[in-house]
Amino acid sequence: MAYTVGLDYGTNSVRCLIVDVTSGNELGTAVYEYETGEAGIILDSADHNLARQNPADYLKGIEVTIKEAIAKAKKADKDFDANQIIGIGIDTTGSTPIPVDENGTPLSMLDKFKDPTKSGLIQSRPSAWPNACAWLWKDHTGHAEAAEITELAEKEHPEYLAKCGQTYSSEWFFSKIFHCLRTDPKVFDAAYSWVECCDYIPAILTARQKPDIIKRSRCAAGHKAMFNSRWGGLPAKDFLAKLHPKLGELRDRLYEKTYTVETQAGKLTEKWAQKLGLRAGIPVAVGAFDAHFGAVGSGIAPGKLVKIIGTSSCDMLVAESDQDLADIPGICGIVDGSILPGFFGLEAGQSAVGDIFNWFVNYIQPGGAREGSHEALTEKAAKLKPGQSGLLALDWNNGNRTILVDQRLTGLLVGQTLHTKPEEIYRALIEATAFGALTIINRFEEYDVKVSEVINCGGIAEKNPLLMQVYADVTGREMKISRSAQSCALGACIAGAVVAGKKAGGYDNFPDAQAAMCGIKDITYKPIAENQRVYQQLYVLYKQLHDAFGLSDWSGKLANVMKDLLDIKDSIKS
Repeated sequence: MAYTVGLDYGTNSVRCLIVDVTSGNELGTAVYEYETGEAGIILDSADHNLARQNPADYLKGIEVTIKEAIAKAKKADKDFDANQIIGIGIDTTGSTPIPVDENGTPLSMLDKFKDPTKSGLIQSRPSAWPNACAWLWKDHTGHAEAAEITELAEKEHPEYLAKCGQTYSSEWFFSKIFHCLRTDPKVFDAAYSWVECCDYIPAILTARQKPDIIKRSRCAAGHKAMFNSRWGGLPAKDFLAKLHPKLGELRDRLYEKTYTVETQAGKLTEKWAQKLGLRAGIPVAVGAFDAHFGAVGSGIAPGKLVKIIGTSSCDMLVAESDQDLADIPGICGIVDGSILPGFFGLEAGQSAVGDIFNWFVNYIQPGGAREGSHEALTEKAAKLKPGQSGLLALDWNNGNRTILVDQRLTGLLVGQTLHTKPEEIYRALIEATAFGALTIINRFEEYDVKVSEVINCGGIAEKNPLLMQVYADVTGREMKISRSAQSCALGACIAGAVVAGKKAGGYDNFPDAQAAMCGIKDITYKPIAENQRVYQQLYVLYKQLHDAFGLSDWSGKLANVMKDLLDIKDSIKS
């Protein structure tokens, strides 16, 4: 028997999964909720764009979850032996860069930057500590800097933008670093380098955390830092220097090479092996983003769109590396060797999905804790027919990731009357995220990247049949669900099996590992023709709002939208 460990670092917690590599059977799992901040996120009441995390939580999560998962695996199978674990894979959120010193220590762990509040919640601005922490993927404080990067690249290096959807995002690597330089030069100057979280965790486990020797992830570098072999790796030093001379200097302390996920980041050290109860020397895979390994764990292959639906969504596709792909405006990158080695990885997504539903339940609190829970609202919303509420929403409460790539956009709800009910709004929010998902699918297919199958994973896909049915009806496509409830962690386990290799009981490539370890649930959601017809009408109106508020060169009228919504509402028999 052979097993692998997958560590999945999400927005609010880290999850560990132990898997039998011959069958994909999941023997043990454990979750550690980050302790710092609000649901693991350092927030600022004065700036809704700020979202940071404490790297110390990441390290504690390794020990807590692996030990617990091993204990559960032993209970699940009396023959399980931790010495039969042959490899480790790791995924994290991203872009989540961390400022580090020359030894690879996060600045937030140094005495001069330690948190004075002990809570991680910013009430005013007492110190530089938050800026010395990890800059979480959903931190949008660098939106102005992202616009500057885009503007300069349009003039001098349009090829940089061509491979990342024509617009550089505030969610990405350089915009966050640039913003730190602008707003907190003390932290920027103290940082020897910046390291993605998905590179930091493997480096820690293998004692390769010095920035100059870390094996950097192709997934992170290609999709978020404009890395491409066609122009020699990262953006040119003189390009970065034109943004700010210190950014140009920083390039020399970043990296020149990246690695795909079938590469070993290193071997598990004796120190960590003793802490975790594992064998020293087992291989640790180069890290990747959670969405990328979620796609791997869901069985991604050409033509299969994998939707990872959680607080946000990521939509992943792969295409053969010898295929001639067009540059697709508005997506989060086309990178050779990301997601699956030997394929182009294509990434898109929505900046908020579950976060929108949580906003409505937790901030608006419709009907109180009982009547306004997710469960209660979903039950009531499921009784409504498409179009019955007369409502239409835009899914931009946390900006737009794809296809507009504009984090300054905000949410919108149209069609409210004095009779509008909470469950009607809740359903409209679900429908808005479905319309956003259809917009992404349409963009891929406009550029001849065909979507023949849709596989969903993540907690919402697992737990919310209403959402899955709405997605099927809106997109006109069957919605399938990954067999594993832990698809991201499973993808990390698959990487662990591949870097271990066939001789150790693993696999020599990802397709073989996926064939053995992945699967689809029996239940699927097929489009209902009557619902689909109504949603086709609503999508026309959604696109009107989408283009009117999202495109600077849009010219048209919106006077029809409210009245068309009423006409659709009146045509629906309750």
